[in-house]
Amino acid sequence: MSGERRTRVLDAIVRDYVSTREPVGSRSLVERHQLGVSPATIRNDMAVLEEAGLIQQPHTSAGRIPTDHGYRSFVDSLHDIKPLSVPERRAIERLLEGAMDFDEVVARAVRLLANITHQVAVVQYPSLKKVSLRHIELIPAGERHIILVIITEAGRVEQRTLMTSSPVKSVDVDELAKVLNNESVGKPGTDLDLSTNVVEAAPAHMRELAQTVCDVISGILLAEGEDRIVMAGTANLSRHSVDFAKTISPVLEALEEHVILLRLLTRMREGVSVSIGEENKHEGLTEASVVSSTYGVSDRSVARVGVVGPTRMDYPGTMAAVYAVAEYLSDILTGR
Repeated sequence: MSGERRTRVLDAIVRDYVSTREPVGSRSLVERHQLGVSPATIRNDMAVLEEAGLIQQPHTSAGRIPTDHGYRSFVDSLHDIKPLSVPERRAIERLLEGAMDFDEVVARAVRLLANITHQVAVVQYPSLKKVSLRHIELIPAGERHIILVIITEAGRVEQRTLMTSSPVKSVDVDELAKVLNNESVGKPGTDLDLSTNVVEAAPAHMRELAQTVCDVISGILLAEGEDRIVMAGTANLSRHSVDFAKTISPVLEALEEHVILLRLLTRMREGVSVSIGEENKHEGLTEASVVSSTYGVSDRSVARVGVVGPTRMDYPGTMAAVYAVAEYLSDILTGR
């Protein structure tokens, strides 16, 4: 029973501290929460929690605040992600459904998540290496120019203009487009071997052009790895400056280095995941927490959406918001 009560005491301390930003004392816990015991008993429980490294005393007052381990224990005890309110869900639906293309979907999603959570929001683009190709278009643009258009199942569009060494006929361009689509549609970038299959399948007089097109496509897939993210709400960190022991500068510097954030996101588990304080394994983020969730298409995770903020964070609310936006992104990509 005492172990269960101490879990409730830790839960109450985390929630009260997140809400008030004030160290939490035993008397206030008794007054605010139905714990069914005296302040003296609560003080004993707090002593046990402090010895376990779950809470700490920031100064000589009687109040306690959670440690990183305390936040971790609290997050791990959350069995269900609370749903967003009806107005919040409707706001997400209205904003994301009105987007014209995937770039606009991402831009709207990251701004929306920053507004809901009042934190820094991040959306990672689906890698062309992970998603399947939906269609490849070759459009003649004069005798020696071809517009290459790649469309993925995630709705992402990449376009390049190619210059050929000699004039090409529209009928040959159309024939090459058919060969490309036969070899690539429905396959992720990692499974493509265009230079072998397409060039060999193309008529002899088109093989030079086929090789050029395949080289360009391979270059796009190589360049467009998991290194493209969109961020919003950086100014929100200024609202939480008092939550950082030093300054927010290390966090801002870490956020500017997208590779640091991407490396952290890719290490996080599938689905909703939380990385707290020193778990982030980067000096600039040891006073921050990251909440992320994967989103995908056709039941495959292809990228991540997340939030970065101080460890004093509304974890249930933030996890709910990140999960909801990830689900909406998946629905849009899948066409549901």
